[in-house]
Amino acid sequence: MFTQSSKVAVLESKLNIYEDLSKEMLAKLEAAVDKMSEGNNRIAQILTKHDERIDQSIKTDAIIIKMVDEIKLTEEKTHTIIHERIDSLQLEIKNLLKFRWQISGVLILALSVFTVGSHLIPQFLTSEPQRVIINKQ
Repeated sequence: MFTQSSKVAVLESKLNIYEDLSKEMLAKLEAAVDKMSEGNNRIAQILTKHDERIDQSIKTDAIIIKMVDEIKLTEEKTHTIIHERIDSLQLEIKNLLKFRWQISGVLILALSVFTVGSHLIPQFLTSEPQRVIINKQ
């Protein structure tokens, strides 16, 4: 049936087919590995940029928190200053009201003295008028 040389020829042709398939598969595997490698490189670059953005975001957050704390301290100081000013104004108003009542009391006393004095003083300063009687002769 088949001779030794025909068997070898069939085997050689099959081997050539397998060799071609292996080369094709190897080329496809290499291409796939290259694409995967490129994908990994892109992912690594994306991750690097992402990490940089995260770091920058953390720094920005820290700066914002610091600014908020500074504003909070400034507002607390301003709040304290305003309260102190309000307290001093309230004290001044209280003193002015007290002074107003004192002035009112002094004026009432002065008017009372003046009113009473205006009736009594002329009596002490002037003598009683002499009565004059005119007789006809």
